[in-house]
Amino acid sequence: MAVDFLLAHEGGLVDDKDDPGGVTNFGVSLRFARRAGDLDGDGHLDLDFDGDGDVDADDVRAMTREDAAEVYWLHWWQRLGYGSLPLRLGVKALDLSVNMGAVQAHKILQRACWAHGHREVIDDGQLGPKSRSVIAGLGNTDLLPAIRSEAAGFYRGLAISRPRSAKYLGGWLNRAYA
Repeated sequence: MAVDFLLAHEGGLVDDKDDPGGVTNFGVSLRFARRAGDLDGDGHLDLDFDGDGDVDADDVRAMTREDAAEVYWLHWWQRLGYGSLPLRLGVKALDLSVNMGAVQAHKILQRACWAHGHREVIDDGQLGPKSRSVIAGLGNTDLLPAIRSEAAGFYRGLAISRPRSAKYLGGWLNRAYA
C-alpha cells in the first residue's frame, strides 16, 4: 500500500536539469543513490543495479519498479520506523520524505502536532518517542489534514525561494493534499 501510494506521485525515468537530485527513476534520485551505501550489509552498494562497483546515472536508469520498492522499504520505511506510526500517517510520512527529505517531512508531522496544541513536540526533524507518542495519540483523522496543510505551505515556500522549481508546484500540491 505505501509504495503504491508513493509511486502514484512519482514518474518513471526523469532527467530534468532543474531537479537538484539529478536523474531520477521511480522517485529515487542519483543524489540519494550515491549516498545510500550498503544498508543491507551484503558488501555491495545497495543501488549498484548494474553491478559495476559504483553508483551512477546508469544505475538509476537500470532500476526497476521492484528495485525502487525495495529501496523504499529498506532505506525509508524500516530505517525511519514509519511502520510504527498509524498506517495512513506512515504512508504519508514515506511519501513526503522521498520528495522533500526525511528531516523536512518529520518537521511537517511535528508542526501538524503543534497545530493540534501539542507544544511539547519540537520541530527538530527527528521522530523520537515524544513525537511518535503524540502522533499515535492524534491518529489519522486528526493529523492528516494538518499534515496536508503544512506540506502545502512548505511547497509554496520552496517554489518562491527556488524559482526554477516553481514549475513543480502543481504536482507538489497534488502530493501534499493526497
